[in-house]
Amino acid sequence: MQIREPEHSQLQVASVVTFYIVAALVMVFVNKAVLNDTPDLPFTFLLIQCFIAVLLLRLIAFINTTSLRGYSPIDWELPMLHRSMLIKLLPYFSVGTSGLIFNTLCLTNVDASFFQIARGLALPFTIAVNAVHARTRPRAQVVLAAFVVTCGFFIGTAPTFIRRSSSFSPESAAALLYGSMSSLLLALHAVLKKPALGHVGNSVINLSYFGNMFSSVSMLVCTVLHGELGVLHTRLNDPSMNWTPFIVGSIVTGFFGFLLGIANSLSVKVTSAVTHMFSSAAKGVFQTLLGVWIFSDIITLSRFYSLSTIIGGTVYYTYVQTNKPKQPFPKSDVEKQELASKS
Repeated sequence: MQIREPEHSQLQVASVVTFYIVAALVMVFVNKAVLNDTPDLPFTFLLIQCFIAVLLLRLIAFINTTSLRGYSPIDWELPMLHRSMLIKLLPYFSVGTSGLIFNTLCLTNVDASFFQIARGLALPFTIAVNAVHARTRPRAQVVLAAFVVTCGFFIGTAPTFIRRSSSFSPESAAALLYGSMSSLLLALHAVLKKPALGHVGNSVINLSYFGNMFSSVSMLVCTVLHGELGVLHTRLNDPSMNWTPFIVGSIVTGFFGFLLGIANSLSVKVTSAVTHMFSSAAKGVFQTLLGVWIFSDIITLSRFYSLSTIIGGTVYYTYVQTNKPKQPFPKSDVEKQELASKS
């Protein structure tokens, strides 16, 4: 017997996408501010973020066991992680944590403009990975929209990189590798998210809790291997060290990281992996505009063309998705294959 998942209203989809974009923007800008202040403690910073997210979820679960349950924002109890479940979720957790590491290393070593070059690759990677995973050929309109959005990223950022080619350093090469790997892992993570939700009862909270636990342990190992314990000892003994940006930034990003984990899963759950990546593309536009206000970035002519191209590609994709023909829900595996071959 086939059970069809309920369709989500346009208001629900818009709310989830907006929620995701706002949480992601806060994370990017606060992360950048803290990493600019303490570039030698990236994994310690990530460890605190993930640990705070775990604490918040455990606090919610504890409140739900007390008389204050009526005031809890989420009706949720601590789930049990069985060995078989962990084995099934391990690829998803490993990809997500690796993507977080590469993303942070890239953000630490480059400016926002260079960061956007590699991040633009997430769109074609997602479509390619999604096509391989679902064993379906993406529609020509979707590929075209992805191509337009990706071109938008390169129009605004590639010229800056080309002008700096004469002073191309090993750090720049490493950052480009970090960004490219982050884009590929982000694509894999988005595609693996829906199957991962199926292993935790389709609960985004359970998935976020287990994911942050796995990331916390991984970041603790990375902190030791990266030699950040020695850096922490040195900074703690430095009387001129101002810990306010690091502490406040860790608390803010820990809280919004908790929200972003839920927003990320909800975005993929109510839309699709490809639509989720286009939400990320739209976020890049707002990120650039806010960069002008917060970090005094300058919008050049190429950056203006970039924004226009990204918006145009996103609007075109929205139009294509809104006007695609409705397909009947398949009742058998044979009908599923027939519909897949027609899409």
